[in-house]
Amino acid sequence: MQRFSTAAVLLLLAWIGGLVTAEVVPQTFHQCKNSLYKGKDPIPKYITGDNYKWICQRYNNMYRFATLYDPNQRAPLFSAYKITGPTKKCKRPTGEVWYFEPQLASRTKGNDMEPFPTKDQNVIESQAVLADYAGTPYTLGHLNPSLHQATQDDCEATFTLTNVVPQREGSNTGPWAELERNIKERFQTYCEKEMFVITGGMPYVEEKWMNQRVSIPEYMWSAYCCPSFKPNIPKPMKDRFPTYAAVGRNDPNSPDDIVKKVNGYDVKEMSLMELQDILKQRLNLRKLTLFDNNCT
Repeated sequence: MQRFSTAAVLLLLAWIGGLVTAEVVPQTFHQCKNSLYKGKDPIPKYITGDNYKWICQRYNNMYRFATLYDPNQRAPLFSAYKITGPTKKCKRPTGEVWYFEPQLASRTKGNDMEPFPTKDQNVIESQAVLADYAGTPYTLGHLNPSLHQATQDDCEATFTLTNVVPQREGSNTGPWAELERNIKERFQTYCEKEMFVITGGMPYVEEKWMNQRVSIPEYMWSAYCCPSFKPNIPKPMKDRFPTYAAVGRNDPNSPDDIVKKVNGYDVKEMSLMELQDILKQRLNLRKLTLFDNNCT
């Protein structure tokens, strides 16, 4: 039996996003490279996958963030985005409208995201839909969270199912939400310019599925890069800059080898190098650099 599927290997090499105008592009993030540190993505050149969809997400005629999406898993691999200014408490879309990506169903479709519901079977087959989450213990877990956005448009751009993974509520509203708040606070307090963030889900060794359709991550993970930061950072915070990372449990019954269980959905902060080593081992990768030259 294969230890990891190709999809699991590629889970570490992609991006996510989405909103009312998104664009599926040919295996490149050129049009949304501003979401990436130095415009470079961490996908090793020796890994390819024709089934993976590169999406430069655009809303109100502006690109917002980048997504690599796996239609076979019906889940994003991870999201890459940039925090650029004072984050604001944005209003959630009226009725929490969620969107799907019509170009994942057909390249003849327009670039605009469309709101659920849909009865198009091609859409249902190519990506997750709201019905997949109904009656499950999983919430719609943002990879690029609305909390990190500077404008209302940026906030609304995160409400697409191409930017979420099945996440347990205990993680989504608990320790993982606290981590998102901490990242926001560090940006506002210590970063002098932008902060680049990559957030994804780490698959189980043996894949698990929600409603036999959507891949469930065993862990959430995130890393940030703040290339320009203030010189007077307090000593306890110095090792958090210019880059730091974290892994959070999405399954209270997972073993203690990656994140020790204390309360069930614990989050462990760590160096970028430690996260990359964990991901390389779990995904069977020879090398991985989430940020060019490790954010230096």
